[in-house]
Amino acid sequence: MSVFAKATASRSARAAWTGVALAGVSALLLTACSTGTPTPSASEEPADTGDALPIEAGARDLTLKVGTILPQSGTLAFLGPPEEAGVALAAKEINDADLGISVEVVYRDSGDTTTDIATVSVTDLLSQDVSAIIGAASSGVSFTVIDQITAAGVVQFSPANTSPDFTDYEDNGLYFRTAPSDLLQGEVLGTQIAEDGASTLGLLVLNDPYGTGLAAATKAAFEAAGGEVVAEELFNTGDSNFDAQLSSIKAANPDSVAVITFDEAKVVVPALVGSGYPGDQLYFVDGNLADYSADFAPGLIAGSKGTLPGPKLEDDFRDRMLAVDANLADFSYGPESYDAMMLIALAAYAANSTEGTDIGEYLRQVSGGSGDGEKVTTFADAAALLADGQQVDYDGASGPITLDENGDPTEATIGIYEYGDDNKYTRIN
Repeated sequence: MSVFAKATASRSARAAWTGVALAGVSALLLTACSTGTPTPSASEEPADTGDALPIEAGARDLTLKVGTILPQSGTLAFLGPPEEAGVALAAKEINDADLGISVEVVYRDSGDTTTDIATVSVTDLLSQDVSAIIGAASSGVSFTVIDQITAAGVVQFSPANTSPDFTDYEDNGLYFRTAPSDLLQGEVLGTQIAEDGASTLGLLVLNDPYGTGLAAATKAAFEAAGGEVVAEELFNTGDSNFDAQLSSIKAANPDSVAVITFDEAKVVVPALVGSGYPGDQLYFVDGNLADYSADFAPGLIAGSKGTLPGPKLEDDFRDRMLAVDANLADFSYGPESYDAMMLIALAAYAANSTEGTDIGEYLRQVSGGSGDGEKVTTFADAAALLADGQQVDYDGASGPITLDENGDPTEATIGIYEYGDDNKYTRIN
């Protein structure tokens, strides 16, 4: 089941997600309040654009410096290469367009929540006067630095944060993401497990904002479909012994087990299957849906499934990513990272400014969030229209992107994947 979900925005109520299952399609309704319409800046040709800020026509001469805090180490390190490649590809295409804006990217490590690497990286990036920071991948890591970034008047744009708690976080209008809330992924995962015939479910959950939020949404969807969660075991980042949690899950004998972890899956999955639990009754999530061909015995998890936000990756985009990093073995959140960089550059172009606060004011608009603008899918096409003073609505490699007033995407696709005998996953829906 591939799910395409849309969210609509209202200016009168604060963020609230409601899950709806209809005709086999999971949809989410988002209601969100406005944080206030920014005051339009002066324009040589102020056009009547309704709620949209005006676009100043004319050539640009901008130098945009962007930092990244993506996982080069830690429990999500497997996501670092595709995310950095996505940013690098976008920056290359923007620079190759040669349309009055040049992009410099400074790459730094985010680590994970067991270290303070992200804070050190952010401090370094802010000292270099970056306009925006792309990352972190981990919701837990982003919560440790979001105040530091946004208080400095710098945009934080994550390609992979999925915690629902970001939706109504006080961020000065400077936090954005191209990944959907885990309320959507959890609904898709829980519904899929029930549709596959399971009536009981065990949950092994990372005890952080990502893990507990996704587990809660998965549990709610599974129970709404008539199932029962019979075991729910938590562990903390940095734990190395999972015997107690796995014993409890095995004792409950659930029909299926959802493994909501990061790379701890490399330890817990062989241990669980080694204890006699069937490897084809496991479910993975975006935090651990990875190539395990070098980690697990052949066939260990053949038939198991997992979920990952994002549309089916086009061959052309995959080839362009590989041209940036020929060693890529995983492409998870590469498209979302690419689009984050593109949107930041387009917002700077629209604002004719590299100030973080100005970029923040235009980000929603260039994504089509103001309801205006011509559809564009490349930076060159978008920049040409902006230089003429016209509005644009960018749709990118990660699909249709429309940011709402809280910086959340209002449309998303969740793919369903299945593992083969080689412990590699392929998209099945």
